[in-house]
Amino acid sequence: MQEGKARYYRRPPQLLKRNESTLNFTPASSEAAPRLARIIPRDGHSISRSRISPDALRVLYRLREAGFQAFLVGGCVRDLMLGLEPKDFDVATDALPEQVKRLFRNCRLVGRRFRLAHVFFGRDIIEVATFRASGAPLPADEPVPTRDELDEVEGGESADSDTTDGDVAEANAVMDPLADSRDVHDFDESLERVVDESGRILRDNIYGSIDDDVWRRDFTCNALYYNIADFSVWDYCGGFEDVAARRLRLIGDPETRYREDPVRMLRAARFEAKLGFSIETATAEPIARLSDLLAGVPAARLFDETLKLFLTGHGARSYAVLKQRGLLEVLLPNLAAFVRRHPGSAPERMLIRGLENTDARVLADKPVTPAFLFALLIYGPVGVEIEKAPRTRWNEIGTILDAVDQAMRVIQPRVAVHRRFVLGLRDMFALQPRLEAPRGRRALRTLEHPRFRAGFDLLQLRAEFGMADAGIVRWWEQMQTANPQQRAALSEASAGAPAAGGAGGEAAGRRRGRRRGRGGRGRGGGGGS
Repeated sequence: MQEGKARYYRRPPQLLKRNESTLNFTPASSEAAPRLARIIPRDGHSISRSRISPDALRVLYRLREAGFQAFLVGGCVRDLMLGLEPKDFDVATDALPEQVKRLFRNCRLVGRRFRLAHVFFGRDIIEVATFRASGAPLPADEPVPTRDELDEVEGGESADSDTTDGDVAEANAVMDPLADSRDVHDFDESLERVVDESGRILRDNIYGSIDDDVWRRDFTCNALYYNIADFSVWDYCGGFEDVAARRLRLIGDPETRYREDPVRMLRAARFEAKLGFSIETATAEPIARLSDLLAGVPAARLFDETLKLFLTGHGARSYAVLKQRGLLEVLLPNLAAFVRRHPGSAPERMLIRGLENTDARVLADKPVTPAFLFALLIYGPVGVEIEKAPRTRWNEIGTILDAVDQAMRVIQPRVAVHRRFVLGLRDMFALQPRLEAPRGRRALRTLEHPRFRAGFDLLQLRAEFGMADAGIVRWWEQMQTANPQQRAALSEASAGAPAAGGAGGEAAGRRRGRRRGRGGRGRGGGGGS
């Protein structure tokens, strides 16, 4: 394939500090070319500037005009080549974070493990990373800004505001990225590179050139650089062919790369599910052996990764891949144990249907919530916990909530689910007995409950798989579409007799609980779970 020419630009002297002179950069020769890259000219690839975010183009052009190199890099280049719409656009440059900040008034520097520049355009963020020496993990692997850093954003708006879909992942993984590392390594702020005893990189701010930067990226398909200077694509490790073949391949020795950052195993599973890529044999082989390394990853970061797996439009496929690769055992141990004991049970089928419904909502650009996701993920384990209580107590709200809390206690050390989502899923489970046994005015109050819609959606799913009365679902559907007079009539009727689906008073609820109980744990337990 014909190779093009790349331009290098010398940074303006007024932007240099004395202590910044150690950064490796190429002399300003228009004929300069990288030592290792294969250059794919504009006519050799399908990427068009018309499909690139105007904000990303603004950042790229300003960096270039200031004398710096500027590239789109990572998943956005891969997705553009695949004809997909990138979720975000990341920029790589030879400018230091402090230099980027001087160029953009709307810029904030974030991160301790790796220093990054975030350029804000309203709610959109263009992430700008300085070329780093080999061995440093991806900027995408870096935890998002700490709360203090987020509070510095214009307007003082914290990212912990109401967000949906994939935004929730970034909005809630706020933490000190070194908090879990201090017990395995005496941290020294003066150190540029810190690793723990397993080889996981905790800190790395060693800057380099683009020739160095490529080797610290994870997969070949994410190691493509789009050069704004001449619109070429730079490929160092065969990523161009791997994208065309939809093949996922790690750069370097797979076991070493997984030990550096165990989250790469989850990223491999996510790309397999999201893109339909096949994982190369050498890349796939160590995953089952090394999956336990994920237990050493900060739980807040795994929460972020869990949302990326399940709330970005490919959740059902992600669930299948996690099971196949042996990663579900580490990420959600009680769910994995339940599925292992009860394969193909009604709760598992309900989980898969719920994930499919969530995928459809994401594709339709409708809101989704982690609270409902985790209600689905723990439904089976909650049923197991409920069945440990006497059968007469299965339908009691106290029993249900105790079971929810126990199921979450198993998950929290691995995946740090935020408290507001835990409260939401507790409300969903607590509403189930009230939804199954509506009585008079209480039914009207239930209809006004802030979690009613989520609780009703869970009831619908349960009914679809025989774990709740389909008739009572129809009754609640009538209530939601009825006018105030009709609602009053329906609620009065429910006070003295079973409603449309046979859901009457508490005694009827207990009878239904006993009937469900005879289904055993294979049906997910009884009560309001």
